[in-house]
Amino acid sequence: MLRTIKTIALTLVISATPALALVPINEEPVIGEKLLQGFIGDAIADNCPTMEARKLRALGELNALRDYAIGQGYEASVVREFVTSDVEKAKFKAKAAEWLKAKGAEPGNPEAYCKIGEEEIAKDSLIGYLLRSTK
Repeated sequence: MLRTIKTIALTLVISATPALALVPINEEPVIGEKLLQGFIGDAIADNCPTMEARKLRALGELNALRDYAIGQGYEASVVREFVTSDVEKAKFKAKAAEWLKAKGAEPGNPEAYCKIGEEEIAKDSLIGYLLRSTK
């Protein structure tokens, strides 16, 4: 009987282990998508003279994302290291540039960035939520 209980317990532990394993934080889809949207908003604000970043909203979203990551089981030090990594920032900036290019925006064309920013504000997307039009 004791052997059966040990076998069942061991089976439960082994089968539960994959569920507890975390993907690397830079591969977590919710975190990646929200950070990408923030980088897109930043690029729009940097390239459109009639758009401003809503810095307090961005900070609130970043804090909420940190809380989400910790709630998923990531250590605070891992989260901090990830969001301050120059390598990861460069990756997100490149992805944001690709996204914007697909929408018709390229450096030197502020009107395209402004148009995308206005569209995102109208859609009430996270990108739009992080921007303010000064028109």
